[in-house]
Amino acid sequence: MKIIITGADGQLGTELQGALRGHELYPVDIEEIDITDFTAVMEKVACFGPDLIVHGAAYTDVDGAELNPDIAFKVNAVGTQNLSVAARAVGAVILYVSTDFVFDGTKGAPYNEFDDVNPLSVYGRSKLAGERYVQSLTNNYYICRTAWLYGRYGHNFVKTMLKLGEEGKTVRVVDDQIGSPTNAVDLAAKLAEIALSGRFGVYHTTNVGEVSWYGFAGKIFELAGMDVDLQPIDSTQMERPAPRPAYSVLRPLSLELQGLAPMRPWEEALAAYFKA
Repeated sequence: MKIIITGADGQLGTELQGALRGHELYPVDIEEIDITDFTAVMEKVACFGPDLIVHGAAYTDVDGAELNPDIAFKVNAVGTQNLSVAARAVGAVILYVSTDFVFDGTKGAPYNEFDDVNPLSVYGRSKLAGERYVQSLTNNYYICRTAWLYGRYGHNFVKTMLKLGEEGKTVRVVDDQIGSPTNAVDLAAKLAEIALSGRFGVYHTTNVGEVSWYGFAGKIFELAGMDVDLQPIDSTQMERPAPRPAYSVLRPLSLELQGLAPMRPWEEALAAYFKA
């Protein structure tokens, strides 16, 4: 199978190249394809003639999106629109990586794929716009929502905590936002499974379980063997431009209904990250 992977240099894109090893891959990042350039996207996709486009490229700076909405919508919405049109033109399937931020966090229970969306932030709205372009412009697609991603490559919460822990200072982390930390290795493997399944639709793809950012930080320091002065705070003490959903745990109901295995518990996945 011929597969284009966008965002190939990122923490997920790098792992996807390993998860999809054995196929004819065309890993691309901004240097190879500017996804916001319609003409370039159409030409490059037509030239490669993929069977599948795994679209992981995105503008993921949540606060930056709030301050620069045009950039967020250009990349996350228009960029996805361009790839969707190109996929349809060559008859390719597209898998779009989306986010828990399409929900407002007020449900009080894990969100499944059939719950109503209501993003609070520009980032969430721009990613939802991408979902809608995929759904309206392509015939065969997968939309895979994930959350709290970390991995060996790129910047992420785990690496930030380890750096702060090494500095020996007090670390303050919010304790009133609940979600599901997700290992990029696990996510890449699940996306590859879904992408090759032929079972089109919307999926929730996070490691199983829930924890606050504060609890997540505590587990990171525990596994790293670090003695850190870790203190919980609430979101009102963090002056950030973009609002965050207070509870954005994703239930993988589509996987359950399809008889596909859920991803392993987040604690197990984090332990595996440290062992690796």
